This record gives sequence, C-alpha cells and structure tokens, in this order.
Amino acid sequence: MFPTIDKVKTGVRLRRIMDLRGVRPRDVQEYLGLECVQSVYRWLDGVSMPSVDNLYAISKFLKVSMDLIVCGNADTEDNRQIVWETEQQRRICTYYKKISDGRVA
Repeated sequence: MFPTIDKVKTGVRLRRIMDLRGVRPRDVQEYLGLECVQSVYRWLDGVSMPSVDNLYAISKFLKVSMDLIVCGNADTEDNRQIVWETEQQRRICTYYKKISDGRVA
C-alpha cells in the first residue's frame, strides 16, 4: 500500500495546532479570505482537505511547517514533534496530552 494523506488525522492535528496557538476557525477563514467558515470546519472534521496553496498559507499563519500539519496513513504520532516558540507552550502541550490520555487526575 502506498502512503496517502489521512484527512481525519490531518484535521485533528490542524485543530490541535490551532488550539495551541489560540486560533479560531473564523480567524483562518478571514486570513485566507474564504467566503464562509464551513470550509475550515470541513477540514477540521476530516471531510475535505485545504488546497496546497491554502495549506501553505495556514502553515505560515500558524508558524509551523506544512509537514507538521499533514498526517499520512504511514505516520505515527511519535515521528514528528512540534517546535515550540516558548518553554511554556511545550509544558502546556505536554500537560494537555497527559490530560487527553487520562494520565493526570
């Protein structure tokens, strides 16, 4: 089987990065000049993917590489790490991941 983009995982990853950056779907819609916010929600829900141009613009807006946003069927969570702007962001993400995994009471 050849590698393909996993739309659902990519949407989850995009939502996580947006949450960490404090960016709302409407912010992305306005930045890209989209007519409606529904396109952004379809990306986040894994229904569709942004165009390559929009994906590039989103990566610049969120200050991450496109490679970090896109998840493929051959990717694992451990093979990529987000580069944090501050130590505080890294700690918050680590804590959030532990909460999500149910490892923090």
